[in-house]
Amino acid sequence: MNMDREMRQRFLGDYSHIRHAEGRGSDDPEYFRALPYRDLTGRNSRQWSIRARTWQHFEKFVLAEIENGARRPLDILDLGAGNGWMSHRLTLREHKPVALDVFSDCKDGLRSTCHYPRRFPCIEAEFDDLPFRDAAFDLAIYNSSIHYSTDYRRTLSEARRCLRSSGRVVIMDSPVYKLPEHGEQMRAERHELFGRQYGFRSDSVPSIEYFDEAMLDRLARELKIEWRRSRPWYGLGWALRPWKARLFSRRPPSQFFILVGRFTS
Repeated sequence: MNMDREMRQRFLGDYSHIRHAEGRGSDDPEYFRALPYRDLTGRNSRQWSIRARTWQHFEKFVLAEIENGARRPLDILDLGAGNGWMSHRLTLREHKPVALDVFSDCKDGLRSTCHYPRRFPCIEAEFDDLPFRDAAFDLAIYNSSIHYSTDYRRTLSEARRCLRSSGRVVIMDSPVYKLPEHGEQMRAERHELFGRQYGFRSDSVPSIEYFDEAMLDRLARELKIEWRRSRPWYGLGWALRPWKARLFSRRPPSQFFILVGRFTS
């Protein structure tokens, strides 16, 4: 996303209000160090259990393969890093992450990274204007974040600029729908829910908020990306969600894949 100053302030105000209302963050260093495996506050344990399963799958089946090919510490962009938990986990594997976000809150954003035992660079910046030189990174990871983009083509092009020729872009925990109308329905439902709960729709920035299959195919053609999908297991209840949606005539739920993209030119 690329925001003017007024739009950015509105977005950050809305985002901060919602995050705090949801009970995100903590003053306790142990809270951050336990993520994503445990939410020591107990307020968002279900969501963190999804993050944990995604991370475990990524670590075992995606990252390990890339590590074996590189045989050296990787330079990694953690895009939309939030409180930096993934950058922390990457440092424990001896990699060199840079955490980037527009949200710098001291309990839930970039300033909370002071609680980790190993320090890593933290940059307050936007996806579409990355303050890095060309070909500086091996991986660019959007961890539950790229759906805030207003233009995936522009966002991914900027990531490509920062990647080495052998680099990969990874998208984790962003919703994917088979059809665009299902994504649009989700977005409308979400804004309506926020309006009821918080008094505003949280739509000051026209974020896309989802992927659909045609969109992924179009990005592959236009940006010459080869997508590879990796599918974490989130449990039987998650796997049965599409069947329950059909049974009760509801909108099909999103799917979470780990998308690994390689730019071919």
